[in-house]
Amino acid sequence: MFTNFRYLRKGKFTLSEVHTILVNRIKLVPLIDEEDRIIKVIDFNKVDTILPAEVVIMAGGRGERLMPLTDKTPKSLLRVGDKPILEINIDRLIRFGIDSFFITVKYRKEQIKDYFGNGDNKGIHITYIEESEPLGTIGSVSMINDLEHENILVMNSDLLTNIDFEDFYKKFIEEEADMAVASIPYHIDLPYAVLETKGDQIHSFKEKPTYTYYSNAGIYLIKRKLLDLIPIKQHFNATDFMQELLEHKHKLIYYPILGYWLDIGRPEDFTKANEDIKHIKL
Repeated sequence: MFTNFRYLRKGKFTLSEVHTILVNRIKLVPLIDEEDRIIKVIDFNKVDTILPAEVVIMAGGRGERLMPLTDKTPKSLLRVGDKPILEINIDRLIRFGIDSFFITVKYRKEQIKDYFGNGDNKGIHITYIEESEPLGTIGSVSMINDLEHENILVMNSDLLTNIDFEDFYKKFIEEEADMAVASIPYHIDLPYAVLETKGDQIHSFKEKPTYTYYSNAGIYLIKRKLLDLIPIKQHFNATDFMQELLEHKHKLIYYPILGYWLDIGRPEDFTKANEDIKHIKL
């Protein structure tokens, strides 16, 4: 028996270990628990990588701006192409080796639970976090107690994006950040020269400059140990959490999404998503 084999320990492995396995072109790797028992065998023919993180997907919203589309259907189950938008995001995350999902639900929650079940049909495990009252864009994370990994990925369910989750995670680790915020760059081109002044004096000017601003894309990587800053079962938004981190002098970075991203928040966004999905690579 060959005893010096490669393996990953559940909840303890790093992205560096995964890359070593991939560089050595090893395709089948056992995932073991703390007692060295095999939990499952990871097949790298079916996934691109294995990210050491759990995922929380926010799917409890009413989707009022999408009415009447959401009168009888939760917005996360609205179909973009041939799949609900939530399923598109889950399937992409599975390709990045994620197998543990927490989905927050409230509006028409039974439809979501009936559609995905416990995740067995996709080879994953799904835990549902049920909100009795709206808890904002990150408040329901306070209700999760059984996280295994040191880092957690949180994202909105109604996003259509081809973000490279591995590159996002790699940036988060390399920067030794406490939180990374995926962002969308917006470029504003001014058609005139801009004067740079001090008092009533001009000290320089820029001819037709372009300014770039970054907006929150609704996808976050967070160190698990900082989740205690989220008040339990209280309305709390991701922006509130970001402000808490800044006030406590934690390291907060942004990661620009250079590929495709669309927030499906309005009927015209839903129409655009169904057209764009025909032409983008997810």
